[in-house]
Amino acid sequence: MRRFRDTDLDELLASARDRCPNGVLEPFKAYLNARFTEAQGQVSGTRLFLEIQARGYRGSRQVVRKHLAALRAGTAEPVRADIPSPRKITSWIMRPRETLTESQDERLLQVRLTCPDITRACDLARAFADLVRHRRGFLLLEWIRQAEHDAPKPMQDFAGFLRQDLDAVTAGLTLPWSSGAVEGNVNRVKTLKRAMYGRASFSLLRTRILIRP
Repeated sequence: MRRFRDTDLDELLASARDRCPNGVLEPFKAYLNARFTEAQGQVSGTRLFLEIQARGYRGSRQVVRKHLAALRAGTAEPVRADIPSPRKITSWIMRPRETLTESQDERLLQVRLTCPDITRACDLARAFADLVRHRRGFLLLEWIRQAEHDAPKPMQDFAGFLRQDLDAVTAGLTLPWSSGAVEGNVNRVKTLKRAMYGRASFSLLRTRILIRP
């Protein structure tokens, strides 16, 4: 702490901002670059700062000015592509298309156009989700054949796994019954065992399992 005793607070805060300015500005660089190009460089840093602040920017004015100076000097780094995460892409694929916003549907279309494997995986994943939601087990075998024929390798492996127990999976996608109630009781018993491990006798554990609260 000694090295901070004679440091002016404003200088300390400014040095902290200079050490990591890019992260907070990154989502707004594309907008700044477009505005800068549109105005042919004849735009003030203060005006652009206020514009992106209204759009959610929480950084300092100095960071904006530094980026504009780099644009004028031609030394600004290119804006990184806003690539959605695998988890986000998966959520767009698995949700019914009518529940996606216009922006999400457009982003997913861009991803599909960029990667043919994702396009095929998206079509098959949505078809499988439809089998599950509407219990169309009679279409499962045809889905497996399509996946084994031209799907990406991970989905081919999944299709092969389903084929190994085809009758059971078909029944699960056709009949209204499930093992959910049994699995719920198994989880309840395991929870009671963990809560009482080393603390009470078997007879008390047996009583708690048999007598539901």
